[in-house]
Amino acid sequence: MRYLTAGESHGKALLALVDGFPSGVTIDPEKINADLALRQGGYGRGGRQSIETDRVEILSGIWHGQSIGSPIALLIPNRDYKIEKMDDLESPRPGHGDLAGSIKYAGSIRGILERASARETAARVAAGSLAKILLDAFHIRVLGYVTSIGGLDANMGKIGEIDNTSRRVLRDQSELYTLIPEQDAKFKGLIDTHREAGDTLGGVLEIRVEGLPIGLGTHAQWDRKLDGRIAQAVAAVQAIKGVEIGFGFESARHPGSEVHDAIAYDARLYDTPHQGWYRPTNRAGGLEAGMTNSEPLVVRAAMKPIPTLRHGIPSVTLASPHEPVQAAYERSDVCAVSAAAIVLECVVAFTVAEALTTKFSGDSLTEMRRMWNGFHSQR
Repeated sequence: MRYLTAGESHGKALLALVDGFPSGVTIDPEKINADLALRQGGYGRGGRQSIETDRVEILSGIWHGQSIGSPIALLIPNRDYKIEKMDDLESPRPGHGDLAGSIKYAGSIRGILERASARETAARVAAGSLAKILLDAFHIRVLGYVTSIGGLDANMGKIGEIDNTSRRVLRDQSELYTLIPEQDAKFKGLIDTHREAGDTLGGVLEIRVEGLPIGLGTHAQWDRKLDGRIAQAVAAVQAIKGVEIGFGFESARHPGSEVHDAIAYDARLYDTPHQGWYRPTNRAGGLEAGMTNSEPLVVRAAMKPIPTLRHGIPSVTLASPHEPVQAAYERSDVCAVSAAAIVLECVVAFTVAEALTTKFSGDSLTEMRRMWNGFHSQR
């Protein structure tokens, strides 16, 4: 299973084309629309989110509400499209792809920034939300949430060992998409302070996947290891500058005895995806040697502050003689960390669904379930 996206920030529409999706899966477009709405939400967003509400149009691959095995085309119209009417920028904006892209493609800055814009992630959310519908059929649940904004951490110690269903309830109560809604006020105050200063904020996101079987991914080839695939998918999202799985960077600061998870067995887990095996700790974050081990998959990502600042950052004109100027300001968010939690939830979901369809390959959901059941009964 794979997908491609097309479209520009101010073009007429965004398109995601998903290929390899099995037949027989009931598709409710409102589930996709719900994720698109969450992506547009979160405290700190800019003015564009009030101009249009994203909704998906499914153009192909569905008949009577079910997938039919052919490519699924997901269209998201842009009501705020005006690319042909927009002027080019005279100076490249630091932190964006303006300079490198315009030199690489020997073209305009406008042509680069329209495609490089995070607006494109709406298409990735649509594709990932579709993948979550497939994962739901195997009781695999994916959730993204915010753990830190601008160096201010949510008190995750209050969460404890609750499942994704309970975590989602908490996240959906928070304007910042944290799991601690009662702490929203302190994050909103921080965002407001930086908005008034014309500055921006980044943060840290966490994505958690529960219900995974043993053995998604592989150790056999470097480019098919699931941790590598996930890291690529997450790092390819705009403004993401760091990715870790499980204990991540912290594991470099501890001896092996404090890092590696012991293996245990409980016969009561025999008929679950664990197949009886479990880890008392989960510092590996659910992945070992590029394969899932049935523990929750835990991924964290660092998002840099959005580089479009109202007061500008020093730059130079693209045309000779390259005079010093303040970089141009394009309408932007102050803090889009909350939105990024939804984007990352969806790109991780698609990557996991891709691994699922590889492991339990089949043209239909019925065939995939037969492969799933066969794998779990071969012990």
